Amino acid sequence: MKKVFSRPRSLKSTPFHYCAGCGHSIIHRVICEVIDELGIRGITIGVPPAGCAVVAYNYFDVDMLEAPHGRGCAVATGIKRTLPDRVVFSYQGDGDLAAIGTAETFHAANRGENITVLFINNAVYGMTGGQMAPTTLLGQASTTSPPGRNAILDGHPIRMSEILSNLEGTAYIERVAVNSAQNILRAKKAVKKAFQYQIDGAGFNMIEVLSQCPTNWKMNTVEACRWVDEVMSKTFPIGVIKDTVKGRKDAD
Repeated sequence: MKKVFSRPRSLKSTPFHYCAGCGHSIIHRVICEVIDELGIRGITIGVPPAGCAVVAYNYFDVDMLEAPHGRGCAVATGIKRTLPDRVVFSYQGDGDLAAIGTAETFHAANRGENITVLFINNAVYGMTGGQMAPTTLLGQASTTSPPGRNAILDGHPIRMSEILSNLEGTAYIERVAVNSAQNILRAKKAVKKAFQYQIDGAGFNMIEVLSQCPTNWKMNTVEACRWVDEVMSKTFPIGVIKDTVKGRKDAD
């Protein structure tokens, strides 16, 4: 019988530590499938974040270099400039990238660093107990905003993809989700395009992934997946936000 499904070679057999229903494990697999399909396992270097995915090096069977909290893009920049023939990706959560790492992210994007960023948006600080994050939705309850996020007190959710898309140095930015089979397939297509654009030397590219967090959202997995579609994607619309490479190819 023909084998039609198996674990990617770039994904270790180590059991995940993530909560049931968490999107991280799905995203890890998607990235590893792309690495295998592009045949870049031997030249890929990943940069894990502080947060729930801090031990991502236990799961990716590629070279990994841990970054201090929020400094993923800075570390990835150093690796890529030192080893320009490597495929370098930074894997960061919303608190990591959009709060403590805002400066590093913004300026790496503005410089057009030829790296790929996987930005995992679950609208909370997951590892530390579900506090309000830069991406927490208006009205969404968290441990530090029990009545729900208030725009007057707390500001609005930050749409990092839209902000970075205005910078000249960004080549490709897309927002995807992993809450359904259809969205997972779309996410994989986007991740593969991002890695290929880096290989082609296009410049800074980022895939924002809407990732369900049942534990901190106080929902079961089905409810959390539904919430991504019915609520979260209204504030963070899924789709291509910027693709200058496609535009250049179309012009050619």
